[in-house]
Amino acid sequence: MNFDIDMTDELLATTRAVRKRLDLDKPVPREIINECLELAIQAPTGSNSQSWRWLVVEDADKRQALADLYRKGAEGYLAAAGEQATDDQTKRVFGSALYLMEHLQDVPVHLIPCLQGRPEPETPMVMLGGMFGSIFPAIWSFQLALRARGLGSALTTLHLLHEKAAAEILGIPDDVMQVALLPVAYTKGTDFKRAERPPVSDITHWNTW
Repeated sequence: MNFDIDMTDELLATTRAVRKRLDLDKPVPREIINECLELAIQAPTGSNSQSWRWLVVEDADKRQALADLYRKGAEGYLAAAGEQATDDQTKRVFGSALYLMEHLQDVPVHLIPCLQGRPEPETPMVMLGGMFGSIFPAIWSFQLALRARGLGSALTTLHLLHEKAAAEILGIPDDVMQVALLPVAYTKGTDFKRAERPPVSDITHWNTW
């Protein structure tokens, strides 16, 4: 199969963390979420574990409750980090993060990626790496699939400071671990650009550090 390299590169290079440009008023059909999840679960998983689970939250009251938890965990951190930011790009990022925090309940869909199973205390890093490495490729595939369909998202984790409370709101069993919260919506426009990043030559080492 011959892929369209230019289109593929554009998709990979312009799939942004979208916050301020999420359309809070346009409904997201369930079939779109399902299409993107069908693609997400094609991602590789460690030992073919396929232990990812997905919780899609459309209910307005539950979105409000999750947003309240998110603010409880995020407000102080985001405000302080924004004040300490020294470059314009970082300031914009934290400004948009504060915007999302204030409007999270209005985003039409929250996606909670989860893992079946919970690591024991003192679990070796190699096992933790395998667990998280088994779901983050799927999360990224989901975000790429959204972008290709005119939707956006942002990978957030600050609600995990209150993971147990979120589990109670959503009825998540004790042996299922939440990994993130992705607000999902159509985007206002699709003209996203590449971000400013350091030259690869400055951050890449070959054969030795």
